[in-house]
Amino acid sequence: MLQIAAGRMNKNAHINGVESCLRVARRSFYAASAIALLLITPASAENLTEALAKAYQTNPQLNAERARQRATDENVPSALSGYRPQIIASLGAGMQAIRNLLPDNTIQTATLKPWTIGVTVTQTLFNGFRTANSVRVAELQVKSGREALRNVGQGVLLDAVTAYTNVLANQALVAAQKANVDFLSQTLDITNKRLNAGDVTPTDTAQAEARLSRGRADLNAAEVNLAVSEATYAQVVGNAPSRLGPASPVDRLLPRSREDAMSLAMQGNPAVLAAGFDVDVATTTIKVAEGALLPTVTVQGSASRSRQSDSTLGSAGTDQASIVGQIAAPIYDGGLAAAQTRQSKELAAQSRLVLDQVRNQSRTAAIAAWVSNEGAKIAVSASEAEVRAAEIALKGVSREAQGGQRTTVDVLNSQQDLILARARLIGAQRDRVIASYTLLSAIGRLDVKTLGLNTPDYLPEVHYHQVRDAWHGLRTPSGQ
Repeated sequence: MLQIAAGRMNKNAHINGVESCLRVARRSFYAASAIALLLITPASAENLTEALAKAYQTNPQLNAERARQRATDENVPSALSGYRPQIIASLGAGMQAIRNLLPDNTIQTATLKPWTIGVTVTQTLFNGFRTANSVRVAELQVKSGREALRNVGQGVLLDAVTAYTNVLANQALVAAQKANVDFLSQTLDITNKRLNAGDVTPTDTAQAEARLSRGRADLNAAEVNLAVSEATYAQVVGNAPSRLGPASPVDRLLPRSREDAMSLAMQGNPAVLAAGFDVDVATTTIKVAEGALLPTVTVQGSASRSRQSDSTLGSAGTDQASIVGQIAAPIYDGGLAAAQTRQSKELAAQSRLVLDQVRNQSRTAAIAAWVSNEGAKIAVSASEAEVRAAEIALKGVSREAQGGQRTTVDVLNSQQDLILARARLIGAQRDRVIASYTLLSAIGRLDVKTLGLNTPDYLPEVHYHQVRDAWHGLRTPSGQ
């Protein structure tokens, strides 16, 4: 009787321990699952919009692309220099030894110190419209570069969203795995007590030990993934994650249908717009190449003064000024201009094909992002239902084990089902957030203005206007 009573007590203790562990696991899971929007955000927590603002300001990849765009801006004043005069000043001075043999066989020697100073101004009046077309090419390159910069900016912001949600998800997984290890540890303790009381066999203990070892391995893997995601976060955002607040999808900013998503992607995706400007660049470059076949008209003015000390000459110095007009018409250059023109036409054809390819890729990306976002909604709902059912199942199996209808391995299996369901829910909620931002990026609207980030928007037009009409100066507008 005492042994039976002890067995019942151990069963009751086992069930109470299981239910207690289940409550602890549930609280730990929901408390840590910030990505599930169940976390009460502390005042000092860093939220997603703050992380995005930091990445937008400090990300090295984005800042490098901004520097590249500023360098592209300089192509415009370089092309505009073709409209401006070229001024060259020259100065020559030296020493000259002279030895003259005169008709009467006498020798005359002298040491001269001549010098010359002059200035030449050259102005191109016509060069086959190459300057005008070069300016247009440079301006189109600037527009294409701006879209490329915007595309990189979207990529950096999406990387920041991914890094942020990965940290949240891995933090939740670590918390869930810790709760799982606590549950399995208590289960093993209870099973050992029941083994000592003769209520279970050594097989039950071995099964509990095996599940605990697996739980510890899963916890270690989750901690490793968390460390990796934190390092990635620091790389993208610029600082290590501290206390992160919840992340939510941006459904209010998304298109209402798949057709709207495709249409917006064709109109606003920066990759498509950049490829369109590249076509214009290649087409205009043909005109630049053809300009080499037309005549060039220049006017050149010069003024100079020279002095010498040879007393045998009729003058001690010369001052002169001139203005000369010149027309140079190419007759045959060995086929260079023709080859460059044909090459430009082939490159233009290539750029049109690239534009078609980019449009197809953008359309496909928009459809994929739309479908993924809709699928993520369903996955979250299904995972939430799975977690609820798994929790109910674990409670039921635990009660049935009290009555001898279930074994220890049944309880362990039910707990394993619950932890896997929670892991799937965490992953689905992370994917839900990332999918919404991916769709926003696919339609070209993942930017500071649309998201309302608390950071100044980088405007490449500012630098462009600062340098476009600069006639001189070696320092950049930033003072470098």
